[in-house]
Amino acid sequence: MRAKATYAITAAVLIVHLVLAGSRGVLLVRHGTPLTVAFGAAVLVLPLLGLWFLWKNTSFVRRAHRLAAELDAEGGLPVDELLRTPAGRPDRASADAVFRRRRAETERAPEDWRCWFRLAVAYHDARDTPRARRAIQRAIALHDAKPARG
Repeated sequence: MRAKATYAITAAVLIVHLVLAGSRGVLLVRHGTPLTVAFGAAVLVLPLLGLWFLWKNTSFVRRAHRLAAELDAEGGLPVDELLRTPAGRPDRASADAVFRRRRAETERAPEDWRCWFRLAVAYHDARDTPRARRAIQRAIALHDAKPARG
C-alpha cells in the first residue's frame, strides 16, 4: 500500500512539473527569438525524455518483480547461501562460487528464463549491476516469448 501511495504522489508531482515546464516552454517558443525558441524546445522535450526514461525503468522493475513472484510461487527463487562480511555485504569469494554455479546452470539451459533470473541474482551479489540488468532483461525476454500453457 505504501508503494502505491508513493507512486501516486510521484505521478502527481511529475504531472504538475510537466504542466509548469510545458507552459514555460510554450511561452519561450511564442516569444520568437532563436534563443528563446531553442530554450523553449529544450524545456518541452527534456521533461518528456525524463518521463519516457521513468516509464521504461518502472516497466522493467514491474516485469522483474512479476518474474520473481512467479519463480517464488514455483519454489525456484535462489536461496541466500552467501557468507557475509561484518558490514553485511556478500563475501566476494562466496559470491564468485555461487556465480560460477549459476553460470554453468545457465549454459546448460540457455533458453530457461529461470536460470537467467538466478544468474542475474548472482551477478547482483557479485556487484556487477550492468550484467545483472542484462541477465534479467534476457530472463524477461525469454519469459515473454514462452508459449502459453493450457
